[in-house]
Amino acid sequence: MMKIILMTIGTISLGLGAVGIVLPILPTTPFILLSLACYMRSSDKLYHFVLSNKYLGPYVKDYVSGQGIPLKAKKRAIFLIWLTIGFSTVFVIDKILIRGMLLIIAGGVTAYIWTRKSAERNINEH
Repeated sequence: MMKIILMTIGTISLGLGAVGIVLPILPTTPFILLSLACYMRSSDKLYHFVLSNKYLGPYVKDYVSGQGIPLKAKKRAIFLIWLTIGFSTVFVIDKILIRGMLLIIAGGVTAYIWTRKSAERNINEH
């Protein structure tokens, strides 16, 4: 059952990451990394598919190989996280507790992304 749940979460996350390639409001790299984490525990075939895919692989290969996340991808992901969370907390969410939780989550994700090792090259150089 856990394998099916992980594959489902991975596939949804992969879909969001793929949409993020063409829709700048969605951060691509974090979604693809989440899908890889799910696939690593549920499907070797899907895990290798993502890494070898010519459109998806470049976003995560440096991180998976231990080289880190390209600085451009880090900055873009953090910017988009704060853009979407900021928009939600100002215009969509009216409950203070939920606003606070979203801001704490955004801060935690930002800290996590920023403290990961930075790759020497940008994703456009692959």
